[in-house]
Amino acid sequence: MKLSNLYLLPFLLFVLHFAKAQEIALDPVTVTSSLIEKRASESGRNIAVIKGDLFQNLPVHSIDDLLKYIPGLEIQARGPMGSQSDIVLRGGTFQQVLVIMDGLRLNDPNTGHFSSYIPIAPSEIERIEVLKGASSAIYGSEAVGGVIYIISKTFAAKLAAKGDDISAVSNDKTAVNASAAGGQYGLFTGNVGAFVQRNKLAVSGGFISNNADGVQQRGTKGYFHNNTASLSANYAFSPAWNVAVRSSFDHRDFAAQNFYTAAKSDTANEQVKTLWNQVKVGYKKGKSAFSFDGGYKYVEDQYSFNSVSIRNNSKSKLWQGLLTWQQIFTSSTSLVAGLNYQNKNIASNDRGDHSINQLAPFITLSQRIGEYFTVSPSIRFDWREKIGTEAVPQVNLSYKKDNWQLRGSAGKTIRDADFTERYNNYKKPVVSNGSSVGDPALKAETSFSYEAGADWFLTNLKLSGTVFQRRQSNLIDYTSTPYAQMPRKDNLSPTGTYALAKNIASVNTTGVEMDIQYSKTIADRQKLWLTTGLTWLNSESSETTSFYISSHAKFLGNFSALYQYSNFSLSINGIYKNRAKREATAIEATISRDYFLLNVKAEYAILKKTLAVFVQADNIGDTKYSDLLGAKMPGRWVMGGLRYSFAK
Repeated sequence: MKLSNLYLLPFLLFVLHFAKAQEIALDPVTVTSSLIEKRASESGRNIAVIKGDLFQNLPVHSIDDLLKYIPGLEIQARGPMGSQSDIVLRGGTFQQVLVIMDGLRLNDPNTGHFSSYIPIAPSEIERIEVLKGASSAIYGSEAVGGVIYIISKTFAAKLAAKGDDISAVSNDKTAVNASAAGGQYGLFTGNVGAFVQRNKLAVSGGFISNNADGVQQRGTKGYFHNNTASLSANYAFSPAWNVAVRSSFDHRDFAAQNFYTAAKSDTANEQVKTLWNQVKVGYKKGKSAFSFDGGYKYVEDQYSFNSVSIRNNSKSKLWQGLLTWQQIFTSSTSLVAGLNYQNKNIASNDRGDHSINQLAPFITLSQRIGEYFTVSPSIRFDWREKIGTEAVPQVNLSYKKDNWQLRGSAGKTIRDADFTERYNNYKKPVVSNGSSVGDPALKAETSFSYEAGADWFLTNLKLSGTVFQRRQSNLIDYTSTPYAQMPRKDNLSPTGTYALAKNIASVNTTGVEMDIQYSKTIADRQKLWLTTGLTWLNSESSETTSFYISSHAKFLGNFSALYQYSNFSLSINGIYKNRAKREATAIEATISRDYFLLNVKAEYAILKKTLAVFVQADNIGDTKYSDLLGAKMPGRWVMGGLRYSFAK
């Protein structure tokens, strides 16, 4: 039996031993599929949901670490503990996943490599919803492989305002958590957060810091100093009106050797600073709701290829506004309409100075037909300055009866080139052989996606299976191109070969995914929680030299398990990947055909529900692996620490 099937077998057998065929276990209310709060079983989509509080219990250090173990979600990590990771869903490229926080887009206009820099402390997260598959009809560009939707405790808080027509409801809540750990290679991590709610007001804040001297690499040590601080508040002015605000700061300073190149002279380091501010004004009365979301994101990226190179300095800005109107007409019919505006700009000594405006109206309808069937058509018209307008339709179908749901979806998706793909290395005096070069003439990617699936709900168990296909045209990727074929030669070497951003003719991706979610209280003091996913993918491209199409896993298995007994808890995360093998002899780097990774954390509560001591081992099997060629990940890493929590 292959490892890809063997590693999951004990968990599956244990889960099935406890399962009972009753209604309903894991069918949470979500907002990701249509912006309307509805049960996941009514969405017609495969949605994975994970509670933010699990960050404290699982062997993870950063938000991208937590995402790594969500079923079907592939994280291609360049460095540990939040240094940098690419997010991949259903075999797309790292630019084809859209990240949203409390309604606003986070994807940076400079590059998709920054998508994992989510500017919120983990303690502020209520839940993370992962919508798999085409979602551009609602969310626009980048929502090709899927959407990562972060929902915070503050913005999701149910406030009770005093008014003539409403009684004050006591919903006071206080929660405080903190942890600190140290370990090998000069590791120190700290995480602290608090949430307070008093009727009309909810306030939340947090801070996380991951630091280490790092393991020895070829030309440097893999150090990192990654810090995020965030603060938010939500206030109800009346029973109908509320306003929520957030401000956060994120700073990453890390060794970036071979993050972007396979050159032996690459001993890079990088610093990425992010400022994030957002506001939400909401009105809800009866069956109508209206909201305005505004956001401003500033990112400064400083990158040095080596100690003698000129540092790249890029500053990108994203202004955005979102108007949304929701109307419930009957118990069977609801509608959401909205208008999204974006202004993206960049100032860079490498890419130059550029700006683009985007405007997009959209509408989605949810209609239940009879007792069991729901249909949700959507359409968006995306206008991009100097690019044109694209109509993006989609329809989702769901049939839910008793313990079963049948679902299907079909829709168009788009993705525009980012500033790196269009202008990378355009302002440098000389571009060295092997470097990536942008192309301003890139067309937008388009694709059409189909999927069909089924879900089986039991008392404590949900089993999901989905088949899908995505047919893409004009996909943007980097391909090896000699000097003679480069569209622009101003600062290139006549003897050089470059990685040129170009539109590939077509890429067809077909896949099957299986998800298992399980949660059970076995006894008064004994609990088990498990989530796991298996994904098989096959991509066929007309460009055999494509860099990113061949990088996604052909088979991905990932899981998280948490077992609690009295004051003791044990948590395990695991990943198995099978992908194409690659080599770079110049730097003696290899992408192995497969690898298995296991993290383990054991915790004991010294003071029940308040103070606990824990030990943790990342990569306990000391696996030698990389997700991207040349960016070596650490082997076994042992650490220990204390955790404090208080809630009332």
